[in-house]
Amino acid sequence: MKALGAGAGLCDIGAGGGVRLPWLSSAMALLVRALLCPARAPARLLLRAPARLCSAGTQFQYLVVEKKGVKQNVGVIQLNRPKALNALCDGLMNEMNQALDSFEKDPHVGAIVITGSEKAFAAGADIKEMQNRTFQECYGGNFLAHWNRVSLVRKPVIAAVNGYALGGGCELAMMCDIIFAGEKAQFGQPEILLGTIPGAGGTQRLTRAVGKSLAMEMVLTGDRISAQEAKEAGLVSKIYPVEKLLEEAISCGEKIAGNSKLVTAMAKEAVNAAFEMTLTEGNKMEKRLFHATFATDDRKEGMAAFVEKRKANFTDH
Repeated sequence: MKALGAGAGLCDIGAGGGVRLPWLSSAMALLVRALLCPARAPARLLLRAPARLCSAGTQFQYLVVEKKGVKQNVGVIQLNRPKALNALCDGLMNEMNQALDSFEKDPHVGAIVITGSEKAFAAGADIKEMQNRTFQECYGGNFLAHWNRVSLVRKPVIAAVNGYALGGGCELAMMCDIIFAGEKAQFGQPEILLGTIPGAGGTQRLTRAVGKSLAMEMVLTGDRISAQEAKEAGLVSKIYPVEKLLEEAISCGEKIAGNSKLVTAMAKEAVNAAFEMTLTEGNKMEKRLFHATFATDDRKEGMAAFVEKRKANFTDH
């Protein structure tokens, strides 16, 4: 494991959009800022594309939203706050939910990819935005509840993680169904260094993914793990070169989108049930969903195509 140092985790976004690190000493802050925020980052790392439109015509300030793939059947949501290392502010998460809702309703989209820049998937929550909140505001307003929308999408969601996935960024990745990582990706839950704990599923999803011991170590120390360590622990399914990551995630999305969207939703529901039910209850649910596929045209088409040695033509019915 790689030590996080004195708090290179969640981001404090200054008035000019830069990253501040108030919990570090002055000397250490200068060093970390020089490492994380060089004056001239390579152009390929900064997403300066103009706001894009989703299929519903919504314009986004913090995201680039497009359809990708040969058949334009993969929705891609790219976090676009490069100066803030894609820190998750309230506006960004509201836009995320809008984009997800749009792709969820789009009958041509069969899978969704969420990604960031090559430098940062998302370096954490926007600390400046939340630092003055009170307990009453957080509890009464159910603070961060709307972040959970990613985990409720019925279509498969793939996280393509390059660079930093820290704090809320790590939690966002874990809300997705599949995590692909670039070779230089780093994962961590450093909230303890700010005097708080994860609040968007970090203690729960991380423990289920990597086990109690590693999750406890990461949450209690704020230490990061590398992409390779994340794969070995079961948090990540595949690792790709940085420049190939998004392409591979979209390719995976195309494979998924080529199947029956109706049956894919059933399969996703069955796998997710394994985290919520006992083995006996989960097996019963799986059987009910398996039996339900026999009421679909796509199940008939899929089996007929197999017997006839041809490619299935699914119609999502």
